[in-house]
Amino acid sequence: IALTIAALNDLQVKTSDIKNAYLTSPCEEKIYTTLGLEFGSDAGNKAIIVRAMYGLKSAGASFGRHLADCMRTLGYQRCKADADLWYKPMVRPSDKFEYYAYVLTLVDDCLSIHHDADSALHEIDKYFPMKPGSIGDPDIYLGSKLKPVQMENDVVAWGMSSSKYVQEAVKNTEIYLAENFGGRKLPVGRAKGPWPTDYLAEMDVTQELSPKLANYYQSQVGVLHWIVELGRVDIITEVSLLASAMAMPREGHLDAVFHVFADLKRKHN
Repeated sequence: IALTIAALNDLQVKTSDIKNAYLTSPCEEKIYTTLGLEFGSDAGNKAIIVRAMYGLKSAGASFGRHLADCMRTLGYQRCKADADLWYKPMVRPSDKFEYYAYVLTLVDDCLSIHHDADSALHEIDKYFPMKPGSIGDPDIYLGSKLKPVQMENDVVAWGMSSSKYVQEAVKNTEIYLAENFGGRKLPVGRAKGPWPTDYLAEMDVTQELSPKLANYYQSQVGVLHWIVELGRVDIITEVSLLASAMAMPREGHLDAVFHVFADLKRKHN
């Protein structure tokens, strides 16, 4: 939707990454720790943690509130329907066009839609230093490949593709199979569609997975869910069925996951 708005109103789209995101934020709670041996003569002493260090349970919340304070200081308002979407009224100087500028955030990823998106992100950079060279034209955003596409009426729109993310997910699955299942490969030859023929996930009575494999199953279903979010709605039914077995996955469910990945290997676009 945001990219469509950018195309319809001839607005720039730029992305950036916040450097050491959590460490830019102060802790909202009083937290201390006991120093370990790596601190030499100070080992055993107590230390107060003043920054939202990675690993703290409250780090994400501290960073989120700190970022929100920054966005409000810059004049943005938070969308009531999506807490990661910020907007503010703007006027494009060249033609006095009135519109809303947007900043989409997800932890340390920022996407700006603005008549001067580069300057908008550099404003945020004053409060949250960006990774060197990260402010620029979008290439990959949240796993999706972005690229400008010129339409027949000369309007420049934005195209999104999950292909690169799918290929990486398939590659990682094949590596896991080779390392943990004695060189087993994805059943590409048998995968004529995303779902095994005559397989009923809700009726599966095969052996329950070990805790380690169950964790892997859950992570793979999460990957498939994100692939659906990136546009592969053709596997949404299969992913929903696999997600229904998250609490107690069985060997048959894991085989079905591999079958879906085999189909994605054949059709990664």
